[in-house]
Amino acid sequence: MLSRKLEPEVMDTEAEAVDYDRMDHAAVNRLFADDLLALAPSRLPGTAVCRVLDVGTGTARIPIEISRRRNDLRITAIDLAGHMLQVAQRNVISAGLTAQIKLEQVDAKGLPYADREFDAVISNSIIHHIPEPRFAFREMVRVLRPRGVLFVRDLLRPPDRPTLQHLVATYAGEANAHQQQMFGDSLHAALSLDEVRALLADVELPPEWVRPTSDRHWTISGTRT
Repeated sequence: MLSRKLEPEVMDTEAEAVDYDRMDHAAVNRLFADDLLALAPSRLPGTAVCRVLDVGTGTARIPIEISRRRNDLRITAIDLAGHMLQVAQRNVISAGLTAQIKLEQVDAKGLPYADREFDAVISNSIIHHIPEPRFAFREMVRVLRPRGVLFVRDLLRPPDRPTLQHLVATYAGEANAHQQQMFGDSLHAALSLDEVRALLADVELPPEWVRPTSDRHWTISGTRT
């Protein structure tokens, strides 16, 4: 197995934020929204509005995709990178979704929210950025209410360098050199399935909540008891 090689935790230059936002993640974002909304009930019992926390929102493309389909959601979308959030704010305003999506600059390893505050906690491709992801994962579980939905998707570390290079060529072959480098670095920093199962064990969640969902992704999905 390829060893994990950490990348910077925060992508926080204007160039990185703009370049990341210009990458074509549309199909991946649509699939994330499809899978989440298939898992989550149409309206959680006893709640007029479903409160969702998106951890590591980046430029907010996923909250926008979800909010276009569900107007009963109120998404708190957080990121530690200020430049990412600046681009996210422009995207949310352009989409006309400022009433549904609230952006906040927050460190996932120390969430400023009460225990059991959210009906759903979601995250896409933030875990691999965090050197010790168990701290962020504990926080995500802490703020999730009983019977709330946990849906976390991230990159799966390839077994070897040739596989990593193949994935970059396949999914970022038409991107610019910087975008290809970012994708390759992210794959190298990603977790293995066994490492994700250890995260679940740390918070006493079932190991079967995680499964590989593509040639380059794993997904945690479940409803907290």
